[in-house]
Amino acid sequence: MARAVQFSDGSKGLLRSMRRADLTAVVINGVIGAGIFGLPSKTFALAGAYSLASFAVCALCVSFIVLSFTEASSRFSETGGPYLFAREAFGPLAGFSIGWFVWLARLTAFSANCTLLPEYLAFFFPPLAAGWPRAALVTILVAALTAINIRGVRVAADTGNAFAALKLIPLLLFAAAGIFFVDWHRFTGPAPAYHSFAQSVLLVSYAFTGFEMAVIPAGESRNPERDLPFALIAGMAIIVALYMGIQIVSIGTLPGLASSGRPLADAAARFFGAQGALIITLGIIFSLAGNLNVLILSGSRLIYAMAERRELPAALAFVHPRFRTPASAVAVTTALMLVLTLSGSFVYLVTLSVITRMLGYLATCAAVIALRRAGDRAKFHLRGGVLIPAAGCAVILWMLSSSTWRELTAVALAAAVGWCAYFASRAARNIGAVRD
Repeated sequence: MARAVQFSDGSKGLLRSMRRADLTAVVINGVIGAGIFGLPSKTFALAGAYSLASFAVCALCVSFIVLSFTEASSRFSETGGPYLFAREAFGPLAGFSIGWFVWLARLTAFSANCTLLPEYLAFFFPPLAAGWPRAALVTILVAALTAINIRGVRVAADTGNAFAALKLIPLLLFAAAGIFFVDWHRFTGPAPAYHSFAQSVLLVSYAFTGFEMAVIPAGESRNPERDLPFALIAGMAIIVALYMGIQIVSIGTLPGLASSGRPLADAAARFFGAQGALIITLGIIFSLAGNLNVLILSGSRLIYAMAERRELPAALAFVHPRFRTPASAVAVTTALMLVLTLSGSFVYLVTLSVITRMLGYLATCAAVIALRRAGDRAKFHLRGGVLIPAAGCAVILWMLSSSTWRELTAVALAAAVGWCAYFASRAARNIGAVRD
C-alpha cells in the first residue's frame, strides 16, 4: 500500500508523490536523448567492431559514478542532488558552485535538444525546420512543458512516464527484431589503436550521462533514501542492455555503418522496410520530448533548493499554494531555456555542459568519501570502502583531461557569474536581517 503523501517542510513544502517507477523513468528520460540515434556510426568509425567493447568499458567506468550517486542519494531526502551532496561535504560555497554548474548544464542541454526537435518534426511537416514556424513550435512546446511542470509534480511524472515508454518501444523493437538479421561475420577486424579506442569510450560516455537528474527532486519523492538507489541501478541496467543491443544490431545489419548519418534509421530500413525510418524518427521525437521534460523538472528544482537556503533570491523558493510546485523556479528556468533556444546563443555555452556535468559527478564521488569519514548514515552502502567513489573520481578526471583551455576559461567565467549571484544574495539577506 502506497505511503500517504506528505510535504517536505510542513504545510508550505513540496508534495512527495514521486514513486520508484517515476524516478526510474526520470533516469531513462535523462540519459536517453538524441545521442544514441547517431552514436553507433561515430563509435564504429573510431573502433570498428570493437566499438561494442567501447560500450562495455564505458558502462563499467560509469558504474563507479552511478554507484557513488546511489550511496550519496541514500543519505538525503531533500531537494538538490549534487548541490546538496557537495554542500554537506564541502560547505555552502562549494555546494552552490556545483549546483550552479549543474543548473547551467540543464539550460544548455535543453536548448540543444529543443533545437533538434523541429528538425525531426520536419520529417512530417518540412516548414517546421526554419523561420517563424520553428520559433512558434519551440515557444508552444516550452509553454506546454512549463504548464505541465507547474501544474504538479504528479502531472510532470506521469508525462515523463509516458515519454519513457514511447521512447523505449521503438528502441526495444529495433534491438529485438534486428537481432534476427545480424550478420555475425561483421564482428571481426583488426584491433583499433589505443587512442582511437579511448576516443570511442569517451564519446560513448556522454550518452550515459543524465542519470543524476533523478536525484535532484528527492524532496518530491515518497521514499528517496530507498527508491533513488533502486531507480539509478535499475534505470542504468536497462539503458546499458539497450545500448549494447542497439550497437550489436547496427554493426551486424548495416554495411557502411561508419559513414551513416542516421545509423538507426538506415539499419531499421533494412529489416523493417520503408517504415523503419518512420519508427526511428518517432522514437527520436519522443526521446527528445522526454528529455526536455526532465531537464525542466531537475533544473527548476536546483535553483529552488539554492533559493530555499537563501543562496539565490528568495522569490525562486516560492511554492505554488495549490499545485505545490516551485512555480517561480520553473518559470525562470524555462524562460531562460526559451531565450537561449530561440537566440541560438546556447551554442557558445554547449562546451560548458559536458565539463560542468562532470564537475557535478566529481563532487558527488568526492562527497561520498568525505561523508563516510564524517559519519555514515547512508541506507545504501557500497562495498569496498572508498574504492568505488575513488575509481569514479579517477574516471572523471580522465574524461576532463581532454578539456581545452578555452573550455576551462568558459567554466571559470560561468563560476564568476554564479559567485556574484551568491554573494549578492548573501548581502541582501544580511541587510534584511539588520533591518529586522
